[in-house]
Amino acid sequence: MRWTKREQFHLTLRFMGNVSVSGMEPLILAVQRACHAFPVLRLRAERIGAFPSVKSPRVIWAGVDDREGFLPKLQPAVDAAVQEFTAEKADGDFTGHVTLGRARGLKRPQAGTFATLAAGMAERDFGEWIADRVEIIRSELSPGGARYTTLAAVPLNGGAALGNVRRQASHAGFDE
Repeated sequence: MRWTKREQFHLTLRFMGNVSVSGMEPLILAVQRACHAFPVLRLRAERIGAFPSVKSPRVIWAGVDDREGFLPKLQPAVDAAVQEFTAEKADGDFTGHVTLGRARGLKRPQAGTFATLAAGMAERDFGEWIADRVEIIRSELSPGGARYTTLAAVPLNGGAALGNVRRQASHAGFDE
């Protein structure tokens, strides 16, 4: 198992791949339009699961949802807003989750033990928090793990927090 560092926990609404610096400002405006109608979210982490399945786990996760049901509506709104800015295909059905770790080469008995433990945590609640913004984040993969840099923060429930996005994006190493 390779466990995710706590400071790297995040909820991905849409993976976009490479985005050029020239596309950042229009991208942020599109995300702002998508987020404008949504209130802050009261998110909660609950249950343990795995991709592709608990019987063959490669990604171990904690499920993320909100009691009001806004997250399953926000995600497709953001997905639709960013579609023209990415060549990446959408992942399909959205499962709100935070990746806790990645498993490699688990033997059948170990996977069975994990499936039993995950089933025992089906009703487990790990905590709640307020999400008041959607962040556009750059990820850089390295042998030591991913490094994340926030390029822009878009408030939920209206408002605009562009900041100096063009400068941030160009310093983050995006293509011109």
